[in-house]
Parts: sequence; structure tokens; C-alpha cells
Amino acid sequence: MYVDGLENSIYDRQVFQELRAGRITCAVVTMAFWEDTLETMDRIGQWHDFAEQNADLILLARTTRDIEHAAATGRTAIMLGTQNSSPIADRVRFVELFHDMGLRVMQLTYNNQNALGGSCYEPRDSGLTRFGEQVIREMNRVGMLIDISHVGERTGLEAAERSERPIAITHANASSLVPHKRNKGDDLITAVAERGGIIGIPTYPKICGDYYAASLERWCELILRTVEIAGIDHVGIGTDIGRNEDQAYLDWMRVGRWTKGEFYGAGSAASPGVTPPPDWMKTTEGFPAVELELRRHLPEADVAKVMGGNWMRVYRDVIDPT
Repeated sequence: MYVDGLENSIYDRQVFQELRAGRITCAVVTMAFWEDTLETMDRIGQWHDFAEQNADLILLARTTRDIEHAAATGRTAIMLGTQNSSPIADRVRFVELFHDMGLRVMQLTYNNQNALGGSCYEPRDSGLTRFGEQVIREMNRVGMLIDISHVGERTGLEAAERSERPIAITHANASSLVPHKRNKGDDLITAVAERGGIIGIPTYPKICGDYYAASLERWCELILRTVEIAGIDHVGIGTDIGRNEDQAYLDWMRVGRWTKGEFYGAGSAASPGVTPPPDWMKTTEGFPAVELELRRHLPEADVAKVMGGNWMRVYRDVIDPT
């Protein structure tokens, strides 16, 4: 079973075919970076269209039973997620409404400070706000996975402390291994793991660094070194892959509507454009090769955890009805 804990592609039938060619059991897709309530609802509607038009390849998943059904019928389960809490428009009751519409993963903050807490790119991390605590409580209640991939370090630690259910770093690395504002400190990764959560290792070169992005073997070394920090039960894959991305899509991810200037996100002025994916993971068709490489270093049962088993455990603990 292969699970990709976070993708941000522009989807079409070809990408769905790639998911199937890579034997992906479940992929979490990004519906919002800066989108507001109505725009995100529109995206949910579009995903219903995708599911209807590509019913031979995908289905929308609300529970792990749906994911298992997708696997049994030779399809990929699509779990709806957002990389910001902007869709709830600072209304705590909207958490349940979006859950009712199928949203199962929501990041507390994206690249900017918001009403819930601080971002990794802010010069000062305010920590979790009172509203942020209320949103976490509501996400716990309805069964929505809390994502802290782009939040600030203090905000992330406080989110881990406040949540009564496991939380996720869906797509980031350890900053002790790859120094970058987007990556997370060992203390935060450990706090997430100690509470049953998970970190998803991305393939995005900007936050993997030149060494680990250079080859499949080195990237799997990154996974193994992260296991040393978090433990074998708390590491998965969250590729952060962006199929069909163009400059306009990248600009939206980075600057949205919040600035008239330039912001390069994980990039820089020296490298402002779309970053090509690594040769060994140009599409999710690369997942089987990851399993083969990990089998050179880990027992089969541990490989199964990293490839998808750990995500499934977290999903059962968080999103399945209790």
C-alpha cells in the first residue's frame, strides 16, 4: 500500500493515470493555498466532477474504509486537503461544514501569519492563538487531520501539545538534516511523534537540499535519518509533487493576493522559477522504486510502514468515525 501524504498538482486524467501506474493507494490533494470559502467550495465541486469523469481511476475518500475500497477496486483514493485555513474564513463553525463537504486535512497556516498562529516565514512566531486552539479542538471533534508543514516552530509545538489526536507534518524535512525555514526542528518532530503523529518526507528539491535530492539512494538515506529522529512508526512520504505546474500557478502559491511585490517561497531570487522534479521522482510512478531501495536497508514490515502503513494508522486515529 502506497500513500502520498501531500501533493499540489494541477490534475487531469494523465496525472490520475500516473497515480495508478505508481500503484498509489491514496493521495492527499491541495485544494487551497490562499483560496477563500467560495473558491474552495468550487474546488470541492470540481473534484466531484473529476471523480465522476474518472471513476475508473479514482474515488473521493472520507474514511479509511473508502481507501481500502479504492485499493480493492484498482483505483486511487483521493483525500481532500488544504494548505491553509483560509477557507474557514475565521469561523470555527465552518470547520464542521467543510468536513461535511469532504475536507479531511487542513494546514493551520500557510506562508503568512493568520488568525490561528504563526508561519515559518514570519520573522517572529507568535505561537498558537486562542482562535487557533478552538479550531484545533473542533478539528479533533469532527475528525480532520491537523497539518503543520508551513507553521512556525512555536506554533507547531503548541499545536502538538493542544491536540488530543495525532497531527501531521505532511511535507517537510528535519532542519537538522537540511537547514531551511520550511523544515522542522528535531524537538517539534519528536513532539509530533510522541503524540502518535507523522512526518511526510517530500521530494521537492528546494527543501531536500542538493545532497539528498541528487539520487533515489540519497533521498532514501534522508528517510532513514529521519527515522532515527522520529521512529519507524512516525515517518511516511509526502512528495509535495506538483505535476503540470506553471509559473502562474507557482506565483499564486507564493504571493496570492497578500503582496504586490515578490516572494520566492522556498526558492530565491537566484532561482525564482518552477523547480524541476528530481529525475528519480518525476511523477508518482517512482513509488515502486522507493520501496525497492528501502528494502535494501529496512525489514519488509518497516518498509510497509513508511510506504503507507503509518499514514493509514494516523488516518484511522483521526478521520475515521468514533
